[in-house]
Amino acid sequence: MTEVDIEKENAAIAKAYKELLKVSYQTLSAKDKKMIRQAFDVAVDAHKDQRRKSGEAYIFHPIAVAKIVAQEIGLDATSIAAALLHDVVEDNEDYSISDIEQMFGETVARIVDGLTKISSLKKEADVSIQAENFRKMLLTLNDDVRVIIIKIADRLHNMQTMDSMRPDKQVKIASETLYIYAPLAHRIGLYNIKTELEDLGLKYTEPEVYTDILLKMKDSKEEQDKYIKDFSKVIKDSLDKEGLNYEIKGRPKSIFSIRRKMIKQGVSFDEVYDKFAVRIIYKSDLENEKFLAWKIYSIVTDHFTPNPVRLRDWISSPKSTGYEALHITVVGPQGKWVEVQIRSERMNEIAEKGYAAHYKYKQGTTGKEDDALDTWVDKLQEALESNETNAVDFVEQFKLNLYSKEIFVFSPKGDLKKLPKGATPLDFAFSIHTEVGMHTRGAKVNGKLMPLSHELQSGDRVEILTSENAKPNANWLDYAKTARARSKIKSSLKEENKAIAEDGKEILRRKLKQLKLTLNEKTVNELVSYFKLSTSLDLFYRVGIGTIDNTMLKEFAASRSNAIVSFIKNRIRKPETPKDVDKDEITSKYDMLVFGKEEERLDYKLSACCNPIPGDEVFGFLTINEGIKVHKKNCPNALSLQSNYAYRIMQAKWIDSSQQEYTSQITLSGIDNLGLVNDITQLISSNMHVNMKSISFQSDDGVFTGKISVVVKNKNMLKKLMDNLKKINGIDKVTRV
Repeated sequence: MTEVDIEKENAAIAKAYKELLKVSYQTLSAKDKKMIRQAFDVAVDAHKDQRRKSGEAYIFHPIAVAKIVAQEIGLDATSIAAALLHDVVEDNEDYSISDIEQMFGETVARIVDGLTKISSLKKEADVSIQAENFRKMLLTLNDDVRVIIIKIADRLHNMQTMDSMRPDKQVKIASETLYIYAPLAHRIGLYNIKTELEDLGLKYTEPEVYTDILLKMKDSKEEQDKYIKDFSKVIKDSLDKEGLNYEIKGRPKSIFSIRRKMIKQGVSFDEVYDKFAVRIIYKSDLENEKFLAWKIYSIVTDHFTPNPVRLRDWISSPKSTGYEALHITVVGPQGKWVEVQIRSERMNEIAEKGYAAHYKYKQGTTGKEDDALDTWVDKLQEALESNETNAVDFVEQFKLNLYSKEIFVFSPKGDLKKLPKGATPLDFAFSIHTEVGMHTRGAKVNGKLMPLSHELQSGDRVEILTSENAKPNANWLDYAKTARARSKIKSSLKEENKAIAEDGKEILRRKLKQLKLTLNEKTVNELVSYFKLSTSLDLFYRVGIGTIDNTMLKEFAASRSNAIVSFIKNRIRKPETPKDVDKDEITSKYDMLVFGKEEERLDYKLSACCNPIPGDEVFGFLTINEGIKVHKKNCPNALSLQSNYAYRIMQAKWIDSSQQEYTSQITLSGIDNLGLVNDITQLISSNMHVNMKSISFQSDDGVFTGKISVVVKNKNMLKKLMDNLKKINGIDKVTRV
């Protein structure tokens, strides 16, 4: 570079720095400016020899990130300084975290340390390692939420300046952004940044789609402006008559959300009817805010017919992101549906700046509500509590919690609880307390007994019935939607299964002793290989529940004792140790498909369009000539099948037949006598692994017949139960249907 170029660049750096101070959303004191200046000097020094891929000086990146933090997110001087320093420790060995602490104090150092930790995570292509990185990143939230916020700003600037990167790198970074950063920005209430991240993510993952929608939106811009003018004209006089200070603007929907709508509803761009919303922003003091919002609502609905189902009042009960507004959908000019968002200036700032604006407005008030950020961080910690061993599940679960729409339900005492849409009484129980969730026996919704799988609606009053003896079962995972409930149920089931495995180990020891074998590491490895299992716990658990019985163990012993055969086998191949044999978990070997709520086993074919494999999330589709065809839930044809032929869709799932419970029907007949039904039910309910689903008896001239539906883990258990039933006095015949 020539001296002239260097001078030009230095002037540009100085200009960028001055602009940073100018655009700060918060008022900076002289002390603040001094700290930011010092951070700027340190950053310039640390990055002096670095250039970005595009060739420009690296220092422009930290300045740009600090600018996003200062202007768009509106954080304080501490955060601005930390943003300027976010790459210093990582990129320059001359600076350490303790140096930063000496110069800028403990808070800045803690944030920079959090950001350095995130950056130093290995960038791997492997999904599970990537997910593990996200988990570590999310756990830094415990240190300081600003770490994540600056990381989001850093990611936004990287996305804005990604043009000079290799295409494969672009796709990887963009996918990662859509996968975790956009949902995080959404949850912190940074809607503008979320929108930009999503749009940029789409630009690199599906460039043609992005450009196509962008061009179409540009074409329809004039039409939109005219529409908003027509809309404003109708209500302007009435609003002015009330002496309101307001402005009406149009807000186009983001490219990403239009794309999502097109996919979800299976429509073209022209058929997406709410491509933009009308926003009415009014000036008001805190006392009259709510009153004025409803006044504007009544003026709008005087002129345009509202859709009563589409009224959203987030002023009375704000979203957990802190978002407040009144949303209505009305039939606007030209008979088109249009969404109207009514917000005060304060609400609008909170919607755009997230929690920074919250703090600005909170300084003047005294605890009008819990600080949304604090409750938000608590919520996040709850999502992070998940003791998922698998990082991919953990991140998926976490995302569920980030994006969920909310419903509001009441406890019997009238306390309001926010739950994600689709939540069930089980989620409600766990949101009250883990112990309540663990001992849930049933639930009353609006005074009526409802199954635990019942989907709650806003406004429901929920009462949880508990019992000391109640405990989670595997079906609960089908009902629970929140990360908290799911992780607690999973750990409870894990503990229970481990206890069964402990018993199974003892049973196995006794059974092997009878077969003159010792239970040692070698035998366990052989058994695990013989039964094609993964871990030793799998083996003990299956012995515990009776899937592996005496006969099977005898066969194993026989195959082992046939010395010549095993000698030859061993000469041909080395005896191998299963690779996960020592893993401390019980794994599932998906080997069977079941259909419908009753989990029936039916004939089926796997569809060629998506080739589902055991363990995939699937559904069954009833074809005309080929019986049931099984498709993956994310199969390219799934959407059209589900929308056009909903009545031919069947629930389906892969199960592990050795762990799964089955429903079986038993018929009994014999001589009727007093107390017989009592003897039968007592025998069934005292048999530890058997659960009754239905029971019916008929007596005719002293002879009775009965039908019982029971849930058992395997054939052996059913056989044992039937043998015990035959022993009851008066029972003549017991058969399985």
